Amino acid sequence: MAESTQPYVSLQENRDESVESPEAIHTLHSSIKVGVVAQVVVAAVAVLGLLYILKLVLVTTLTSVLIAFALEPLVTLLGRIRIPRWAGALIATLLLLVLCAGLTFFFYSRAVDFATALPKYSGKIRGTLAGLRSQSKKIEEGTRSVMGPSDTKAVPVEVQEAPGLSRLVSAGSGAVGEALLAISFVPFLVYFMLTWKTHAHAAVVRLFPKEHRLEAFKTVSRIAAMIRSFIAGNILVGIMNGVVSGIIFWMLGIPYFYFIGAISGLASLVPYLGIFLALLPPLAGGIETLTKTGVLVVLLTVVLLHIVTMNVIYPKIVGKRLQLNPLAVTLSLLFWAWIWGGLGLILAVPMVGATKVVCDHIESLQGVGELLGD
Repeated sequence: MAESTQPYVSLQENRDESVESPEAIHTLHSSIKVGVVAQVVVAAVAVLGLLYILKLVLVTTLTSVLIAFALEPLVTLLGRIRIPRWAGALIATLLLLVLCAGLTFFFYSRAVDFATALPKYSGKIRGTLAGLRSQSKKIEEGTRSVMGPSDTKAVPVEVQEAPGLSRLVSAGSGAVGEALLAISFVPFLVYFMLTWKTHAHAAVVRLFPKEHRLEAFKTVSRIAAMIRSFIAGNILVGIMNGVVSGIIFWMLGIPYFYFIGAISGLASLVPYLGIFLALLPPLAGGIETLTKTGVLVVLLTVVLLHIVTMNVIYPKIVGKRLQLNPLAVTLSLLFWAWIWGGLGLILAVPMVGATKVVCDHIESLQGVGELLGD
């Protein structure tokens, strides 16, 4: 009997030795690490897909959050004079709607004036284009004379009918309809966010276990303070740009210089696209008054203000408030612009700032917070 059990005991010992061998343990750990990495990659791809699919909902919600934080000081001020919070939130939301309606009417009227005045300058525009064509033709002829004649063969070209206006309208009606639907929700979201601010803050804290609620409360409070600092810094820098632009536009004789200067100054704060957005209001407003020299002055003013603001003033005022390094900000702008387009450029900085605040309060993610910090 003992002899029959001896092979079994030897086999069991060999199996235990093989399981506990360093090679087997290393293989097991490697397979676990590969499984974890695969799960992380799948989760990251799923999150990216959700961010893209839920673009309309997330962008609308986050935009409403920023607007609510911008209107919060007004609601608090109204509360100090014993106006109920729901009434203060309603007044602030109505003032926002009036401001948006005024901006829409102004830009619509300027667009109509621009379309009306455009035929007056059609001759100048055609002359300018003709000069550009003649110069390009001269450059092309000079290049041909240097390069020599080339052996070219005729290539058949298929001519297709250009899409009509009805096709363009029908193709873009879906996106325009979605945008209008999202915009119609913004006032309601802003109003309810302002009204239920305290309740929402407390509800978010209650989502965490009791032992972590104090840390969650500090994190949410820091995120709110960060967003307020971001909005206040942008408004301060925008006002500075608006004052400088307004003075120069007044000297050039542009109508509504005070209003156009403010819009141009705030638009220049948009990363990358700001320099183009800031040029549109003064050029459209001064279509009847600006000369070639005036147009050149407007271009130089907007470009110089944008360069100085985004490279000197903005990092000192806004960057210190958010405690973010330029590399993290640039990468976040690139990422969110890829995911959400132009609106991603506006929302990128507060989102990476909120991410840093969360990482600073989680011990395992503090290294990421230091990587994002200045």
